[in-house]
Amino acid sequence: MGIFSRREFLKTTAGVAASGTLIGSAGCNKTTVGSEPAPAPAPAPSVPGQWVPEKDASLRVLRWKRFVAGDEEMWTTNTKKFIEKTGVQVRVDQENWEDVRPKAAVAASVGSGPDIIISTFEDAHQYPDKLVDVSDVCDYLGGKYGGWYDSATAYGKHKGTWVAIPMGCAGGKLCYRQSAVKAAGFDAFPKDLPGFLKLAQGLKAKKLPPGFALGHATGDANSWCHWLVWAHGGKMIDANNNVVINSPETLAALEYAKELYKTFIPGTLSWLDSNNNKAFLDGQIGLTLNGVSIYYAAKNSPDPKVKDIAADIAHASMPIGPVGKPTELSLVFPMMIFKYSKYPNAAKAYLSFMMEQEQYIPWQKNSSAYVIQPLKAYEANPIWTEDPKYTPYRDAMAVMLPNGYSGEMGRASAGVMADFVMVDMVAEAASGAKTPKEAVEAAQKRAERYYKI
Repeated sequence: MGIFSRREFLKTTAGVAASGTLIGSAGCNKTTVGSEPAPAPAPAPSVPGQWVPEKDASLRVLRWKRFVAGDEEMWTTNTKKFIEKTGVQVRVDQENWEDVRPKAAVAASVGSGPDIIISTFEDAHQYPDKLVDVSDVCDYLGGKYGGWYDSATAYGKHKGTWVAIPMGCAGGKLCYRQSAVKAAGFDAFPKDLPGFLKLAQGLKAKKLPPGFALGHATGDANSWCHWLVWAHGGKMIDANNNVVINSPETLAALEYAKELYKTFIPGTLSWLDSNNNKAFLDGQIGLTLNGVSIYYAAKNSPDPKVKDIAADIAHASMPIGPVGKPTELSLVFPMMIFKYSKYPNAAKAYLSFMMEQEQYIPWQKNSSAYVIQPLKAYEANPIWTEDPKYTPYRDAMAVMLPNGYSGEMGRASAGVMADFVMVDMVAEAASGAKTPKEAVEAAQKRAERYYKI
């Protein structure tokens, strides 16, 4: 396994092929992080907490590709700090998050692969018996940093045992053009569903319509479609894991979706996670749901016209529906250590190190708050108040609901999401491909197949 210098690393992220043992499919980023020359293992490694790496330990990490450059840069910097501190060599590979989930499932099934996989949503609940118990790490971090949000605990704990360390979430918030909202007749962003629909209609009239993904977009489509149904009181399953999506509340949500879809820019039925970013920055839409990446791209663009958009961007939480409380879903990133790893202590030391405030706070700031913290103490990160446009994202994990609401997360909930049952139902009803009744009946049958297994 080769060791790259900082300059060589930057070349690699720009697309220059690098040598070294590769895993995964062609086209994914491969980064081996280290220093030159490779430091000899320290005789008594100094690490946080109680996890002393095994002798001659080395780690392979698979995580999703960055959506903002600062994330990858600081993650690499922090990884190099860990290497210098412990002598443990760490290799980090990056792939699209749609590709990480199946690779994690394969690794769990065959018992071989990266020591650590940073994946999405409830992956840890699909194969908890294949994962290292990380309760000691989570108890340590939670005790030191103000405790975990409930949503973080829901994703990290399985039947009372921590099987994943939550990295945080990519908060899904409304990204909008302030000038367009004002032109549509609103001095403040509406906080209820009737006002939200009226705003969407006004934006269309002003030639800056909304655009929300209705294709198989892991982050954006799942986030807003689940919010829509939950806001009306619908849910895929109840507390006993019975499929209950076919309900009057869901039908009301789909009727609302039909009216909202009339205001959308054409083409959203095929949108994936990057389409709304491009449409927004191209000045085609004035409202969408997204992480902070649109603002980040606009603010750092060399194009003066795009930079002007950054000044006009603002963010807001999703409106509250008849249920009377936030019903947001955000993309959560569980960090999992697999039992086949020869170096579980080194893996625990690495992940605890990356979550310590000396690493986490600068990483969060350098990535423009793309990942929202799972630990309550990090609400105090100055990034949330230095630029008020970031502030709405701060509470994403505090207010969000977990996937599978209001039942348990596991293979069934993961399968239903991976099959885009909720998204397809909303897309079919909103576009008129099916009546709301037909769409919800189809969703009920599809979901039941997963929950009957």
